[in-house]
Amino acid sequence: MPVIAIIGAGPGLGAAVARRFGREGFSIALIARNQSKIDAMAAELTAAGFTASAYAADVRTPASLEAALKRAAAELGPITALQYSPLPSRDYLKPVLEMTPELALEALQFSTLGLIHAVRAVLPAMRQAGSGSIIMINGGTSVKARADFAGTSVAFPAESAYGEMLHDALAGEGVRVNQLVIPGGIPQLQLANGIDGVADRIWDFHDVVGPFRTMLIPLEEGRE
Repeated sequence: MPVIAIIGAGPGLGAAVARRFGREGFSIALIARNQSKIDAMAAELTAAGFTASAYAADVRTPASLEAALKRAAAELGPITALQYSPLPSRDYLKPVLEMTPELALEALQFSTLGLIHAVRAVLPAMRQAGSGSIIMINGGTSVKARADFAGTSVAFPAESAYGEMLHDALAGEGVRVNQLVIPGGIPQLQLANGIDGVADRIWDFHDVVGPFRTMLIPLEEGRE
C-alpha cells in the first residue's frame, strides 16, 4: 500500500487529509508531539476501516522526527506522500519589536529545518521509486510578511524558498513538491466545501502535476 506521513497531524485538516488519502488506498502515518492524541486519531481511523499508526515526534528535534519517519516506513512501507503541516506556536505570532534571535531560531527550526530533515528522511526512497509527493501547508505570511506575526514571517518564507527550489530540482524525477497557502483558520474562512474540500485540493497535489504554489483563496480574502 502507498503511505502518507502527516507531520503535524491533528483532528482538523490532518484528519481530513488522512481520510481522503485513506479512501485512495493509502496507509496513514500520523506524526505529532502528543502520543495520546495521535493514538486516539489512529484508533478512529482504524475503526473507520483505514490503516493508520501514530508516531510521536517534535519537529524541532531532528532525531525524534527522523526516527518517527524511519519507524513508519519500516512498519507501513516507504513513504509515498509527505505532508508537512505542523501548527506554529502562538509564540511565533509576536510583534516584530518583540522578536529575539532565540525565538527566530526556534521558528526556523520548527518550519524550515524540520521540513529539511523530514525531506531528507523520505526523499531517497521517492527518488528510487521515481514517484512521490511532498506537500507543504503554510499561512499567508509565507508570501507576505506581517509585523504582528514576526516569527512565521521570518520562517515561512525560508520554508517556501526551500520547497520551491526542491520543486525545481525534482521536476524531472516524478517527485512533486507543492505548497498550499491557507491565509487564515479554515473554519473562519467559511469555505463552500469546508475542510473536506481542502483535503480534496491536497489530494490533487499528489495526483496531478501543477505549479509549486497554490493559494487556497486570495490573500486579501484571508482572516489571519
